[in-house]
Amino acid sequence: MKDYLIRGMAYDGHVRAFAVRTTDTMREIQKRLDTWPIVSAALGRTVSAAAMMGAMLKGDERLTVIVRGNGPVGQIVADANARGEVRGYVHNPHVHYDEKNAQGKLDVRRVVGTEGSIIVTKDLGLKEPYQGTSPIVSGEIGEDITYYLTVSEQVPSAVGVGVLVNPNNTIKASGGFIIQLMPNTPESIIEKLEQKLAVVRPVSTMIDEGMAPEEILKEVLGADFMVLNKIDIVFSCHCSLERVQRALISLGKEELDAMINEQGEAEITCHFCNEKYHLNKEDLENLRANL
Repeated sequence: MKDYLIRGMAYDGHVRAFAVRTTDTMREIQKRLDTWPIVSAALGRTVSAAAMMGAMLKGDERLTVIVRGNGPVGQIVADANARGEVRGYVHNPHVHYDEKNAQGKLDVRRVVGTEGSIIVTKDLGLKEPYQGTSPIVSGEIGEDITYYLTVSEQVPSAVGVGVLVNPNNTIKASGGFIIQLMPNTPESIIEKLEQKLAVVRPVSTMIDEGMAPEEILKEVLGADFMVLNKIDIVFSCHCSLERVQRALISLGKEELDAMINEQGEAEITCHFCNEKYHLNKEDLENLRANL
C-alpha cells in the first residue's frame, strides 16, 4: 500500500475527518536524515499532522508546522501543501533513550520537551503569511496539535498520530487522523465521538496491521462517512542550486567577499533532504560579480 490521505465527512456533515498513511514518506526521511528511533517517532508524528493540515488548504497554498520544545531534539519542522507533498527535519536527529514511557512506547515527550510552542505558518498567497501559535501542552505532538487547532484556529479537533520503528531504526508504520467538529454539532454526536476516541487503538498499530486510511476512519468514527477526496502523499524537497545561489546573494557583498577570501568555497546542505551543494571560488566570484 502506498502513502495517501483521505478527507471525508460524517454524521450528516457535522464532522470533518482526515486519515493518512505516511510510512513510505517517513522511510525516505529517516534514511536521508539518519534519525534515531525516538526522533523518528517525534518527526513522523509532526509530518503526519502537517500532511493532514496541508490537505485543509487549496491550490498552491502551503504550511509549515514547527514544534519548538525545550527537549534535546531541538526544533522539529514539517512542511506540506495541498497536493500531498511533504518534508521535515529536526535540529538534532541523534537522540535516544532506551527507557519506554508508562505506556511502553518510545518516550517522545522526553525528547520534545513539555514547554515551548507550536507554530504554524500558512502561505495563502497573500502579501503576508498567516501565523498561529499555541503552547506545547504535553510534548506528545498529537495532543499539542489538538490544542493548537482547537484554541488557535477555533476548530474543536481530535488528533491521533503515531510511528512504529523497527529494531534497525527503519520505519515500520506511520500515520494519523484528525477529527473536527463543524459549527452547531449536536451534543449527542459529540458524546458519541468522545466515547469512541477514549478507547480507540493507537493509529500506528492500525497501520501496522495493514489498515488503510478508510478503515482507520471507520474505526475512529464508529460510523459511515463519505470520502470527499483522496491525495497521494510523497516526500518532496524544493531545494535546488538556484535557490542556494539566491540565498548566498542575499547575504550581500561583504559576506560573499569574506567567503571568497577566507574559505575560497562554500558547501550548503539542505536541512530537509540532506542534499549538498558545493560552490567553488569561481562560482562565488560569479555571484559576487552579479551583485
